[in-house]
Amino acid sequence: MIDHAHDLACVRDATERLLTAVAKLDNASLAEPSRLPGWTRGHVLAHLARNADALVNVLEGRPMYPSGEAREADIERGAPRPIDVQLADLRESAARFQAAGDAPADWSRTVELRNGVTDSAARVPFRRWVEVELHHVDLGIGYELEDLPAEFLERETGFLAQRFTGHPDVAPTRITDGTRAWLTGREADEPEVVISGTPADLVGWLAGRRDGSGLTAEGTLPTLPPL
Repeated sequence: MIDHAHDLACVRDATERLLTAVAKLDNASLAEPSRLPGWTRGHVLAHLARNADALVNVLEGRPMYPSGEAREADIERGAPRPIDVQLADLRESAARFQAAGDAPADWSRTVELRNGVTDSAARVPFRRWVEVELHHVDLGIGYELEDLPAEFLERETGFLAQRFTGHPDVAPTRITDGTRAWLTGREADEPEVVISGTPADLVGWLAGRRDGSGLTAEGTLPTLPPL
């Protein structure tokens, strides 16, 4: 059972960690490249702010973004803003998301995200938690996958493994961190590949943040499609 109230609290904590870290940056460092190809740190922060507003749209029954082009334009427009503007936007958009999450609602309802993807409303706070945590790492300012909360790493591994379940281009795979295990890829009686590693390395590989070189694979490490 998804506990959306718990996840909203986790989003709040993750956002505070992000805001505290970003407050130590300056305008020059915002213009430097992030770990995401083609994006500066300013792009990452602009995306995070607009994603918060987009998920408010989802919770309130509106399209997540007007269009893919509008989404990209908003990020490009927001990327070069100075640090004080970026911080204010991050803080204010995060507050709007928290307010939408705190409003009385039917959390069992189905909501629509981008590209026709649907999910339970109750999982939207976790999706926001993913955005805040992974993009904090993407900034490249000292917050690493190993710093992510243990609960987050476990749940994100399961979430991403489920995302690739049934994918025709991913071999039947068993993933384990030594204490827990997940199945992903094409359906089969037995997995073709068994992958083991630390929670941080597993999430890094599944989320496209690491190449999997830190993992142990019995079989050929699958090439994962983009998220």
